[in-house]
Amino acid sequence: MVVFKFSKYGDSMGTRSLGARIRADLRPLLDGEEKVVLDFSGIDTVTNSFADECIAKLLLEMPLDKLKSKTSFTGLMPMTERSILTALKRRQMQILQNH
Repeated sequence: MVVFKFSKYGDSMGTRSLGARIRADLRPLLDGEEKVVLDFSGIDTVTNSFADECIAKLLLEMPLDKLKSKTSFTGLMPMTERSILTALKRRQMQILQNH
C-alpha cells in the first residue's frame, strides 16, 4: 500500500492547475501493483473543479471499477467527500453519454 498525502501540496485544493499537477504526480502510482491511499488529512478545502481535475479525470484513463480497486480514501472531511463524489458522478455521466 502506498500513501499519497495531499497535504504536501498545501492545505487548500482549489484550482484546476493544482489538480492537474497533482494528478500527474499521482498517475504513475496507479500503474503500480500496490493500492494507493489518497490521504486528505489536513486539507481544509477541496473545490469541485479541483476534484474533477485531480480525481474524476482519472476516469478518462481507466474505468471506475479499476479506479475503485486501485484507490482508497482517508482523512476526508464531509464537504471534501461530497466534492469528490460529485465530481466523479458528473464525469462518469459525461463519459457514459459520450459512448
